[in-house]
Amino acid sequence: MGKITNEELLTSINSKFEGQVTVVGEPYGLLTVETTPENIIALLSFIKNDPALQFIFLTDITAIHYPEQEKAIGVIYHIHSLVNNLRLRVKVFIDGVNCHIPTATTVWEGANWMERETYDFFGVIFDGHPDLRRILNVDDMTAFPMRKEFPLEDPNRVDKKDYFFGR
Repeated sequence: MGKITNEELLTSINSKFEGQVTVVGEPYGLLTVETTPENIIALLSFIKNDPALQFIFLTDITAIHYPEQEKAIGVIYHIHSLVNNLRLRVKVFIDGVNCHIPTATTVWEGANWMERETYDFFGVIFDGHPDLRRILNVDDMTAFPMRKEFPLEDPNRVDKKDYFFGR
């Protein structure tokens, strides 16, 4: 089987998901697309099971927090086609208050711990996940440490005043 290009990949995705997937960019040759939470599992299943694409390796699932945007949480999937030596990044933006998205464990069993980590640090709830609980932080923690909800430094610290540093 011959190698495919980003353009051929995008053509395949657009033929199946016309108007449901938008291209964000292609930084450093990494095709980045965006879709909705309703379409994410269908898209991931398509690119994995399509005989020409074969994106069988889920590299990572993570998130990012943009507190100034309406849809503040972005869930990002990095997928690799080992056959075609091609990578794809898929982004899904969701509300920062109601952070629900379907689980990708129905497509890749290896998504289990990646989704637990994303839940642990960003508070994204993966609906249908078999065991969604904290994986690295303590169980009774009430905050999600990777969200940009708290100031970086305590303004009351006396050892961090500007006059101590000649400013």
